[in-house]
Amino acid sequence: MYFTLLSALACLSTCYCLVERVDEQNENQCGLLRQWLESSSVSVEISKNGFHRDVVTTVELSPNVLSGVRVLLVYRWPRGVFVDPYQLTSLSDQSDWQIFVDSSIDLEVPAHKTSGFVTYVYPTHDGPTPRPLKVTIPIHGRYHEPSFDGTTFTTVDIDPPELLLRTEKCTQLNSIEAHAVVDAPCTPENSSMCVWIKLQHQQERGPVGLQFPVGEGSLVVPVCGGTLLVTVICCVTLSKYMWRHRIV
Repeated sequence: MYFTLLSALACLSTCYCLVERVDEQNENQCGLLRQWLESSSVSVEISKNGFHRDVVTTVELSPNVLSGVRVLLVYRWPRGVFVDPYQLTSLSDQSDWQIFVDSSIDLEVPAHKTSGFVTYVYPTHDGPTPRPLKVTIPIHGRYHEPSFDGTTFTTVDIDPPELLLRTEKCTQLNSIEAHAVVDAPCTPENSSMCVWIKLQHQQERGPVGLQFPVGEGSLVVPVCGGTLLVTVICCVTLSKYMWRHRIV
């Protein structure tokens, strides 16, 4: 009987030590993840001109790389721009990142008849995450509603993406203070949702403004009338030519 009691006590003591060790390792990993977050930053630059631009995102990560940490960039795009899913698919096949678009995108709809959307970009690397991490996404400006107050350009603000991190070794994300815990797709396939930690106050700079030309609303009637007149003249001229030369 005493032997059984001693065995049970020894087993309980061993289990307690194992649980305590796991909790300690988890706390250490969460602490390292907190330090990684606090020393990271995100910035955005725009290259190219016109309606077709490139959004270049630079993520400065901590010099102390943690093993098993996954990175996710969440872009919240305004309705004044769009991304081409087919173009992104071909680019992701040639790049070290994958992307998931949260909704279908109509490439032909003008800005005032659509809404914003979200994309999730997953950098993929076989080895350690490079520093700095750079992601280039091509975007395209939508046509905007004509202006009736003489404005010739409109501004579309592009916000830096949200930086999300997660690791299987830190399961108590709620213990990381000053940073929000959010749900986001685990992979680009959107098969399931995972818990991520979001870096707060991560942007080195504010949104980047893009200028796109808009039409003059007061010229809608003259332009439409002129286009209709030219179309009628061309049709009449072509019809007379066909009648004269007996072209059927």
